[in-house]
Amino acid sequence: MRITKSFGVIAIAIFLSTGIARLFPMRSTALAVVDAATVTPNVTVEPQYDTTHVYVAPEDFDRFVASLVATFGGTTSKQGVFTVTPTPSSTMSQLVLTPVGSISVFGFKTPVPYPFGAERTGYLVADMDAAINAARMAGADVLVTPFNDPIGRDAIIQWPGGVNTQLYWHTTAPSYKALQTIPENRAYVSPDRAAAFVASYVAFSHGRVVSDDGHAPGIEIGKPGETYRRIRIESGFGKLVVFVTDGHLPYPYGREITGYEVPNLTDTLTKAKAAGVEILVAPYTAERTSAVVQFPGGYIAEIHSITEKPK
Repeated sequence: MRITKSFGVIAIAIFLSTGIARLFPMRSTALAVVDAATVTPNVTVEPQYDTTHVYVAPEDFDRFVASLVATFGGTTSKQGVFTVTPTPSSTMSQLVLTPVGSISVFGFKTPVPYPFGAERTGYLVADMDAAINAARMAGADVLVTPFNDPIGRDAIIQWPGGVNTQLYWHTTAPSYKALQTIPENRAYVSPDRAAAFVASYVAFSHGRVVSDDGHAPGIEIGKPGETYRRIRIESGFGKLVVFVTDGHLPYPYGREITGYEVPNLTDTLTKAKAAGVEILVAPYTAERTSAVVQFPGGYIAEIHSITEKPK
């Protein structure tokens, strides 16, 4: 009987390995991914409903929000104090809606319950239960199962490679203006987990790999004169850039979780500096003109212009 069971386990393992190999045939410079349309339901909404999650100290909260609006423009929701976790906690919370991306700001007055604070973004989904099932089918781990918040439901999932994302659903559907430009979610992963991460994310998001450059300019990650692998993905959740690196990154690379596209980088940085934003990486030009900044409260972001010509 034990031999029969062992044989059965081996047979299943061979079947799964063969099946996975057929779904994910590996090539040297490109990724083949699951046909998302036949694997998971599409739960995406639109990119303006996907927010970067920023945690700041309560004493920095107002200054940080003001610096965002001064730099990018836009509006804010009414500030309030809420419980946004499934266990007791208290946080200041405010939504900042800019033309280049939405930001959810949290200023916890109590210790932050695990694993909150490690999620990079919040994605609005059309159906929470369907989204959780889709995430599991795509190979993501559900770190925090769905729970109720004051205006809907939330959960936290983790993609292969350790990238955390919050999913949320509102009882009353929100209505935000379309963005002028779509921000980039910037994820750093290892070569060992890049294929699994991309396949999982694309299957869940019904996205597509728009480029996979194995020789992207290293200056983009603070390593001029070198190259690295950069994968760009687009979906109903917006843009995602995957930085496949060995982890030998100079500060602040890897700390910036969102890249914002602006019409004119020079003008934006002028506004930012007047609002107390620090320039951590001065503007440079590779495929576009970019800089890395730190807002009051500690939030680090990349800002770039695609159309602005370098000087």
